[in-house]
Amino acid sequence: MTDRAILHVDMDAFFASVEALRDPSLAGKPVIVGGAGDRGVVASCSYEARAYGIHSAMPSTRARRLCPHAVFVHGHYDDYAAYSRRLHAILLDYTPLVEGISLDEAFLDVTGARRLFGPGRDVAGTVRRRVAEEVSLSCSVGVATSKLIAKLASEAAKPGASLQGPVPGPGIVEVKPGQELEFLLPLPVSSLWGVGPSTAERCRWFGVTTVGDLAALPVQTVTAALGRAAGHQLHALAWAEDHRPVEPNRETKSVGHEETYAVDLVDPDDVRREVVRMADAVAARLRDAGLAGRTVTVKVRFHDFSTITRSHSLAAVVDTGPEIARSAAAQLSAVDPTPGVRLLGVSVSNLSAGAARQLTLEEGAGGGDGLAWADASEAVDSVRRRFGDGAVGPASSVRDGRLSLKRRGDQQWGPEQEQPGPAPADR
Repeated sequence: MTDRAILHVDMDAFFASVEALRDPSLAGKPVIVGGAGDRGVVASCSYEARAYGIHSAMPSTRARRLCPHAVFVHGHYDDYAAYSRRLHAILLDYTPLVEGISLDEAFLDVTGARRLFGPGRDVAGTVRRRVAEEVSLSCSVGVATSKLIAKLASEAAKPGASLQGPVPGPGIVEVKPGQELEFLLPLPVSSLWGVGPSTAERCRWFGVTTVGDLAALPVQTVTAALGRAAGHQLHALAWAEDHRPVEPNRETKSVGHEETYAVDLVDPDDVRREVVRMADAVAARLRDAGLAGRTVTVKVRFHDFSTITRSHSLAAVVDTGPEIARSAAAQLSAVDPTPGVRLLGVSVSNLSAGAARQLTLEEGAGGGDGLAWADASEAVDSVRRRFGDGAVGPASSVRDGRLSLKRRGDQQWGPEQEQPGPAPADR
């Protein structure tokens, strides 16, 4: 079989770099994108901030202790999405086989494009140049015969961190056919997909700290320690066996929103209002994508970090805010919020094309409000397209005389700052 040419393109400090383009005064400063409040987390940071030991997913309170003079920016999801679309437009010039993993990274299979554009390394160089010239951002690229090795190679191509800014890295790292094990085996076992902190700790019980250590174990030992499916998968990856294709049209599994609150919600009415607000946002995203779903799921994280989820599958698919909110509220009716709700989420899964919505018997007989809400939602979408998202929304989302709508990316990394609200119940 012809060796594949797989590229992994990963933007460098993407969110922080976009913020520096939006506000040039941030250039050269330790910038942290994320929630600045006590419950916030770091989403991204500049290389100047990374020099202080700050990294993504770190609690913002710890990041502030490490770098008290860091500049916190809450983030602008719409701008990141716009830059991501520009990136993907460039990638699609070289192959239709582009698999977006997130806003700032993607796999490309350029195996069939080598006669036209040259070997994978040449394509990687052209992509880096165009991203720098046309998007004013930098990226690192890994080139290999599999997705696993290409992703690890892009990490090896990354810049380093310093107080003066990024230290240039290779930019492109290519692992040629036949060199996969030489590259892979010395890496930490946590480099493998599926090895999180708990799995890494379990591996250490067996003296496994590198990928090579794992590969040297009999597969029976690995499956006994990690389970049959996970053990076989990780042992194969340790031997660089990764035949997964680049999937350009990955199916959307669910659409949802969740939010961490600066002050715990303890009043059931407040929780219901938040459910309506999130359901409206989820429904808008579903309709925008031409989707509808049958399963509504709610997620609640309490003050002590205990978390519950509830799901309910409906008789017919839904894509309107009131229908989603009704199901979510019903699932939460037996949940007591008085211990303090720290996080709330609403999502819809079991998706299908929205146009395939089937009428219920009640609606077919002229009863029910599904059709009415469908018509109303179409009118709401038209108003928002013309006048903006904040032009119309649920009455319960009005705060201080203004609509407070949930938008994609809002509160994604925790509240920006502590806001006044209801006092938590006595504990």
